[in-house]
Amino acid sequence: MREICIPISNLGEDEIADVTVTIGGKKMSYSFRVESFPWTVDSAQESEDEDLPHASLEQIAQLRSSISNYDKNWELIQIFTPRIGATHIQVLYRKKNGNLIT
Repeated sequence: MREICIPISNLGEDEIADVTVTIGGKKMSYSFRVESFPWTVDSAQESEDEDLPHASLEQIAQLRSSISNYDKNWELIQIFTPRIGATHIQVLYRKKNGNLIT
């Protein structure tokens, strides 16, 4: 197992959550950040099979650009599914190279 899910409530924009874990007797410190990028879904754009709107190619291209231009010291961990009618999409990043705490 390489990942552990740790729910952190109320992590606001521009805040960094520092998490310390002990693995095999060694303490490691990781930093996480949630970023919000612009995101709108045209409510008239619906799938033929479902009642839920889907992202346009323009939205996907904009998100891809935002991710590729993000600070290279942070790695992409997760893209959260936006709620219907959301104007922003949230993305979880982790600072590269967790620090060993001695």
